[in-house]
Amino acid sequence: MNDIPGRPQAASSVASTTEPYRVMVVDDSAVIRGLLTRTLEGDGTIRVVASVANGQMAINTLQRQTLDVIVLDIEMPVMDGLTALPQLIAADPAVKVIMASTLTAKNADISLRALRAGASDYVTKPSSTRELTGAESFKAELVSKVQALGEAARRADPSKGTPSRPLAPRPVVAPVPGAAPAAAPAGTAAPSPVRSRLLDHGPVVLRPAPDIRPDIIAIGSSTGGPQALFEVMANFRGGLHQPIVITQHMPATFTTILAEHITRQCGIECAEAKDGEPIVGGRAYVAPGDNHFLLASRNGVTTAQLTKDPPENFCRPAVDPMLRSIVKIYGRKVLAVILTGMGHDGRGGCDQVVQAGGMVVGQDEASSVVWGMPGAVATAGLCSSILPLKEIGPFIRKIALRTAA
Repeated sequence: MNDIPGRPQAASSVASTTEPYRVMVVDDSAVIRGLLTRTLEGDGTIRVVASVANGQMAINTLQRQTLDVIVLDIEMPVMDGLTALPQLIAADPAVKVIMASTLTAKNADISLRALRAGASDYVTKPSSTRELTGAESFKAELVSKVQALGEAARRADPSKGTPSRPLAPRPVVAPVPGAAPAAAPAGTAAPSPVRSRLLDHGPVVLRPAPDIRPDIIAIGSSTGGPQALFEVMANFRGGLHQPIVITQHMPATFTTILAEHITRQCGIECAEAKDGEPIVGGRAYVAPGDNHFLLASRNGVTTAQLTKDPPENFCRPAVDPMLRSIVKIYGRKVLAVILTGMGHDGRGGCDQVVQAGGMVVGQDEASSVVWGMPGAVATAGLCSSILPLKEIGPFIRKIALRTAA
């Protein structure tokens, strides 16, 4: 997610009875390790229990320590982060790894490879210790991601500790004809990304599934999104007729590399959207970092429109403005898919999709790295289907290829 000026610090959302999340910081710079440790321990929900200088030391430490989250540098002597990653995951499949690197094309490519190899998320470090000292948005992002992934680690392995919100089985009620989506009470403030992850979600009521074949497929995702996108998009090999538009919370450079990885891994032509280019069927378009990705129509031609409008839901790019623009052009012929991610971005846009008669699909909690975005959409009553990640791609393909309604 892009660093947005004015983005609030992550709220401390773990009950006082919950043991702090146990974190290991891995970086070859002692100065950086110290800064990261102070940042994390400044929040009462996190305790740094180990600080080491390379991947081999991290592996040795994990064999002795119970950890929830590892913040892992990429370039280190003895053993780099990408080499250490599979060994760390093999030693503790439930531990969550955040890759930490400066924002370069090389590091973006390595980070995407790490996500494919099992890392849960990434953060882009400021390029100097001086910048890191004052980078409040980076610090807030790091703390919120450690909190959310610490929760996920404890759900995956209850022996690590009690999560702040138990993952209770929630029956999905059968579709209710005419069910209206639940709206947030007027005047309520939007929760911070980590708060929305940890709040107790209510029951889920599915909407009736509209009988449509969509003319466009829109996907929104954040934390854990790249891995989810690779899984979903692999089902589109061989081609769909519809365009696929994607907003993944990522900074510039990373979104360029993400599109390249989708093309190589999934066999579907994918690129960053370019302002003014026509949107054509059978191709996928990724919102460029630090730009909202909208669609516009002129003389019957749909084109990409990139804007620097203010962040929405603390994000730019954001899912909501993309969905709003799509509904204006495609009406009810929209299939919106909300994958894993912190926060509630996409909820407002999905409300407009269903009001226009379109369809919304959400990823289920058990398969999500963070059930913030899909949870917000699901519990607002906006989904016609809530599916495990492995079922979403085949479901989209089935809906996209069925006979037009």
